[in-house]
Amino acid sequence: MQRVVITGIGVLSPTGNNQNDFLESLQNGAGGAGPITHFDAGEFKTRFACELKNFRITDHLDRKVARKLDPFSQYALVVADQAIEDCGIDLEKIDPYMAGVIWGSGIGGLESLEKEIEDYARGSGTPRYNPFMIPKMISDIAPGHISIKYNFRGINYGTVSACASANHAMINAFDYIRLGKADLIIAGGSEAAITRTGMGGFSSMKALSERNDDPETASRPFDADRDGFVLGEGAGAFIFESYEHAKKRGARIYGEVIGSGMTADAYHITAPHPDGKGAARVMEIALKESGLNIDEVDYINVHGTSTPLGDIAEIKAIEQVYGEHATRLNISATKSMTGHLLGAAGAIEGIACVLAINNDFVPPTINNFTRDPAIDPKLNLTLNTAQSRKVKVAMSNTFGFGGHNSTIVFRKFE
Repeated sequence: MQRVVITGIGVLSPTGNNQNDFLESLQNGAGGAGPITHFDAGEFKTRFACELKNFRITDHLDRKVARKLDPFSQYALVVADQAIEDCGIDLEKIDPYMAGVIWGSGIGGLESLEKEIEDYARGSGTPRYNPFMIPKMISDIAPGHISIKYNFRGINYGTVSACASANHAMINAFDYIRLGKADLIIAGGSEAAITRTGMGGFSSMKALSERNDDPETASRPFDADRDGFVLGEGAGAFIFESYEHAKKRGARIYGEVIGSGMTADAYHITAPHPDGKGAARVMEIALKESGLNIDEVDYINVHGTSTPLGDIAEIKAIEQVYGEHATRLNISATKSMTGHLLGAAGAIEGIACVLAINNDFVPPTINNFTRDPAIDPKLNLTLNTAQSRKVKVAMSNTFGFGGHNSTIVFRKFE
């Protein structure tokens, strides 16, 4: 099978609109939460989120083009541009039928759908919908736009598995390349769900933190007083490439993808299995496929959403899989900084893993004030401050509503 390497990165996050700024925020433990500015959230139970900062789409796309895209597709194009530029590829010299796009989004064009329904409800009752409504809202449209822009005529589709969407996109890209069905795939995810509908829906489920008096510290994974996640937005993109293709063109290589796992809890539509059974099994599958012993893993970027049930279930799963080695590896939840990007979470958290590998550090779990007594104090949760460590192997977990579990493993390229 082909080796699969990473040759390009693009990131648009609440803590940085490019790779360098995102890296700096991870190293400094900078958070991205604050009061919502996208709409008037004054009557909502949760009035804060992790929005993008200092971002204008017209700095990246022509205004006429941007108007035809939902923000989740806008974000996708921005990070795809970054990743293509970063990988330094000459698009004229590749086989377009061996270049593809696999892209994750849990919700897709929520803002576009919301606006059209609101406009209809305020109108005369005559159904006058924008002809771009459907193309703007469907979750698979982002990879379509990316492929059109770059003339990538190979594998192209979207993955939808709630918060596991981007990981599933990356896992699929990994599989297709190592099977020889593609030379290069843009893989990642994007999400733009900080809307009235998004905030209202998650709030009604009691999934969101309601710490309106202190939004900056509201995302606090593993803290005894955690009360829910903080919604985020943005996108992340990788260029996955076969090693032979990358080597032939003299590409810089950030790292290698060496394994993955996918399972289902088959337990509940939103809650994880309380004993972490599906989460444990997905990590075991990923380790087996990677050919790794448990003591070869240095860092796990956990799903770690800051929910009372989810954080504990994942810790139980790690202890089941890693045993005593669980106390020797680093664990951290970067959602404490970025918030929860839903279907894009796996993409930016995968990028955090690759940046950790390339910069010899582990990003922190910030906002930890009172350690949960249910969590073994010997576990290194990388609390509040980044830690220096040579990271050769990093594992990234994402779990989605519906019981979807996914794990991907990155290794330093040698």
